[in-house]
Amino acid sequence: MLRLNEIQLPLDHPEDALHAAILGRLGIAAEEMLGYTIFRRSYDARKKSAVILTYSVDVELKNEDAILKRLARDRTVAPTPDTNYRFVAQAPGQLKSRPVVIGTGPCGLFAGLILAQMGFNPIILERGKAVRERTKDTWGLWRKRELQPESNVQFGEGGAGTFSDGKLWTQIKDPKHYGRKVLTEFVKADAPDEIMYVSKPHIGTFRLVKMVEQMRASIEALGGEFRFQQKVEDIDIEWKNDSGQVRAVVLAGGETIVTDHVVLAIGHSARDTFQMLYDRGVYIEAKPFSLGFRIEHPQSLIDKCRFGPSAGHPILGAADYKLVHHCENGRAVYSFCMCPGGTVVAATSEPGRVVTNGMSQYSRNERNANSGIVVGITPADYPGHPLAGIAFQQHWESRAFELGGGTYDAPGQLVGDFIAGRPSTVLGSVTPSYKPGVHLGDLSTALPDYAIAAIREALPAFDKQIRGFAMADAVLTGVETRTSSPVRIKRHDDSLQSLNTTGLFPAGEGAGYAGGIMSAAIDGIRVAEAVALSMMNKN
Repeated sequence: MLRLNEIQLPLDHPEDALHAAILGRLGIAAEEMLGYTIFRRSYDARKKSAVILTYSVDVELKNEDAILKRLARDRTVAPTPDTNYRFVAQAPGQLKSRPVVIGTGPCGLFAGLILAQMGFNPIILERGKAVRERTKDTWGLWRKRELQPESNVQFGEGGAGTFSDGKLWTQIKDPKHYGRKVLTEFVKADAPDEIMYVSKPHIGTFRLVKMVEQMRASIEALGGEFRFQQKVEDIDIEWKNDSGQVRAVVLAGGETIVTDHVVLAIGHSARDTFQMLYDRGVYIEAKPFSLGFRIEHPQSLIDKCRFGPSAGHPILGAADYKLVHHCENGRAVYSFCMCPGGTVVAATSEPGRVVTNGMSQYSRNERNANSGIVVGITPADYPGHPLAGIAFQQHWESRAFELGGGTYDAPGQLVGDFIAGRPSTVLGSVTPSYKPGVHLGDLSTALPDYAIAAIREALPAFDKQIRGFAMADAVLTGVETRTSSPVRIKRHDDSLQSLNTTGLFPAGEGAGYAGGIMSAAIDGIRVAEAVALSMMNKN
């Protein structure tokens, strides 16, 4: 097949226009084309009065070689790359031990799925509950202010990505097309087919719940084993000089599972597990992350600013944005995890702390747009210890709990009041979506002074890119601290095993090697392959 890129058509083009455009680009008659599929569809909204759709298509032809030779100088025409996934190993009939995967976020799920598809019968451990029970517990915090520390937005089947916008795109390099494997498996698990070709695919929370269950069923059918509410309390590591070897994992109930291959896909909020690993001598270092607030605007404002008269078009859907500003104090402020037509959610996993995150459904039809507005920080801001970033997060999450009134309400402030440096006492035209509730006041002590100064400078700058972004009635809700892991559990580039602990495979967002559903899932595939090759060498 041949891939044709950069086919541009008007937003409301007729159904047969793409077919005609392909024939015109190739200079062929209709009978010479056997068929085509859309590989990617994106849009260009820089000219709001004339939004353009851009297609990449894979075309099957009767005389492909001759056409390719004739169009050799056309950079938009090339052979379709092979994106089929190929397994690196197949498990032997007898295994000395089974691999253990800790965590069932996108990284752990895909590590478990690939290992199961290769016949390695993984044991998959999750400290939280199965996804439907977990959903009930999460609503318990949002509706009744009842937090379950082991079953919430952070912990439970599906990981933190379950309660998110379900974004399925990433900017990481993917030369082996692992992302295509991820999307293919998601479609098998009942994701909409369009995720295979739209430029910014998303799923939404309700669909993710069903998909996670489907993936679990697939893994179990292949010989994988799930164990919920099984927290790993310790890892038995045999040390010789400065080099360790994993021998077993120990569960909180006292059970020991003997294994010499452990995938550590614990997510960015497993703070007690980070401490345990550090205490056991596993190499960990502090890494940069970001913190800030959630901001909410009317989605209609964002749609109009981005799409003009095309706002509301079904192909375009709810508009998103991506913003960054470099401040005079040297800090960078940027939008993070933007959720069109979504809600701000309570995302804490610890009593006495408030954390915000963003979530939306597949329809993205809620009234407000929300995004994190966060400030980049580095270990220089929390020096002294590899785990100091955790304490730094906890300090500001506890402060948010206090400012919110000590009831899991989040502290909030109108943008106009925040910029002017005065407390907010009454809402304007924007009703915040955070549940259980928002306690208006003054956010100036909710973050470090440098972060407050940076966000105050950035909001008017963002208004120059999206008119109305600094509208007085827009709402800030605090605090956003779980943007990424505050630690990196370093690993070798080739074997993907811990720098000093053989058999331990740090993976995904919690280990500092991913950021979002897609990159975490891709990392899960890479680590599963590394585990399989290591087990084959030892078997």
